[in-house]
Amino acid sequence: MDTWLIILIVVVAVVLLAALALAMSKRSRVAQARKREQAREHLQEAHLRGARAEQEQALADEQAARARRERAEVQERTALAEQEARERAARAGEEQAAADELRAKAEKIAPDLAADRHRDRQPGDTVNPDYPEGGATRR
Repeated sequence: MDTWLIILIVVVAVVLLAALALAMSKRSRVAQARKREQAREHLQEAHLRGARAEQEQALADEQAARARRERAEVQERTALAEQEARERAARAGEEQAAADELRAKAEKIAPDLAADRHRDRQPGDTVNPDYPEGGATRR
């Protein structure tokens, strides 16, 4: 084989290898650019989802705080109503005791008058027998 033919084959092989390397390099750059774009899209989506998550968390925290506040208000109203009921029951007991005491004094002073007025009445009975629970009550 001639020398110039060998040189030509070597030059063609080197040119082909250079072209192949160039094509691989360009393909690599294109793939890298595509990956960078995909990474940018992922970062943008992550930012949007993070913002939505923060907003949802803030709403959830606000809702939980509102529920705690409402529960505290209900507990406070319940405690107040129970206290008022205890005070009212205590006053009723005091009034009943005073009534029983006055009734007993009236019987001592004028037994016939007390017997005529409330023949069937026992201590602790309601005043009006038509309303055995003591009248109108809220339940």
